Amino acid sequence: MDLLALADFNLVAKHGGFGRAARAAGRPKATLSRRVAELEASLSLRLFERGARDLKLTEEGRALHARTGVLLREVDEVTAEIASGGDTPRGRLRISAPLLFAQTAMGKIAARFALEYPEVQLEITTDDRAVDMIEEGYDLVIRVNPRSDENLVGRAFLHDRLVVVGSPDLDRSSDTPVPAVIRGSADSDPIWTITTPDGQSALAIKPVLSLSSIIMVRDAVRLGVGIGQLPLSLVHHDLASGRLLTWGGVPGPDTALWTLYPSRRLLSVRVSAFLSFLRRAFPEGTPEELAALID
Repeated sequence: MDLLALADFNLVAKHGGFGRAARAAGRPKATLSRRVAELEASLSLRLFERGARDLKLTEEGRALHARTGVLLREVDEVTAEIASGGDTPRGRLRISAPLLFAQTAMGKIAARFALEYPEVQLEITTDDRAVDMIEEGYDLVIRVNPRSDENLVGRAFLHDRLVVVGSPDLDRSSDTPVPAVIRGSADSDPIWTITTPDGQSALAIKPVLSLSSIIMVRDAVRLGVGIGQLPLSLVHHDLASGRLLTWGGVPGPDTALWTLYPSRRLLSVRVSAFLSFLRRAFPEGTPEELAALID
């Protein structure tokens, strides 16, 4: 495949037309048109639908642009890095992070990274869905307990676990169901299983609040409305101060936060720098280390 023709195709796709691409690049419009036509002929595919006034990517054109545009941009960036001395991270770094981690810790992490690497333009978006890294142009994603994906590689850099906590004012001796703040539907199981030093036990609850956000659950539990299941990192300071008490742990595996990136791409200097930064920020990967970033 002619990489120059591929680059010209991506130029036209980015600007939405031959004329706009020609003006942006200072190239003859006829040259761009010819090279895109040659690429279409070599692939036996139509990449653009050419109307009287506009130019639109075909389905095949959109797929080719999404998958090759990122690669060509990395080639340009690697070339620029080598030409300018090589190992200094610079350029744009796009990261997708889960909502709770972003709300509680990512602002401080991003600020400290920006101070250490001022030539990197860090862009972070929050999303709990499984984003398509190639299609959406992300360099790195952070995900909670991700499913296996043969196209991605990565590592767990942080672990957390759920605990049941409540205000010291709540009655722990009564045989009646305990008021509880739950996340999600109020029709959830009225029995919670908790782990204590004596083993597992069943705890009858009475949902009094149903909230969609873990942060809201924590705030309600702090005010003594009821007990709640919350990440240890989020209530570590409350437990240390006595503002909240632990009723027990929640059985099950720990929550793991992973950094993931496409295996078929070379790891850029920017991504390597961010991965190294996270390793320094969370050397043991414990909930207490995450709690140190949370107000």
